[in-house]
Amino acid sequence: MANAQHHEHEHDLEQEGERQLWPALRKGFRRKCPNCGSGPMLKSYLKVRDTCTVCREDLSHHRADDGPAYLTILIVGHLMAPLLHIAFVAWRPEPLVLFTIFAVGCVTLSLYLLPRLKGMIVAFQWARQMHGFGNPA
Repeated sequence: MANAQHHEHEHDLEQEGERQLWPALRKGFRRKCPNCGSGPMLKSYLKVRDTCTVCREDLSHHRADDGPAYLTILIVGHLMAPLLHIAFVAWRPEPLVLFTIFAVGCVTLSLYLLPRLKGMIVAFQWARQMHGFGNPA
C-alpha cells in the first residue's frame, strides 16, 4: 500500500516538473550529470562543464561557491578528530608518526571528497531548480 502511494507521489512530482532529489545526489556524488547520470559533470578536478556531453543539460547555472570546501572540512574534521584521539589514547605513537599518518589521511580524504561534494551540491541545485536550473532554455 505504501509503495503504491510512493509511486503515485513520484508520478505527481514528475507531472509538476519537480526532480527527484536522492537520485540526483547519487549521480552528483559519482560526478555525473544529475539529469542523465552518464555524462561527466566535471571537465577537470573541480571545473563544472557548461553542458552535459551526453544529454546537453545546461549545468552553467550552478553556484557551488565555497559549499564543497566547507562540507569537506566539516566531514574530514568530524571523522579525523575522534580517530586522532582514539589512536593517541590506544597506541601512544611517536608524535611524528601520528602527524604523518593523519596528515596523509586528511589530505587524501579531502582530495577524494571535494569533487564529489561539489557534484552533490550542483545536483542538489539542479533537483531543486535553483539559480536558473528550472527555467527552460
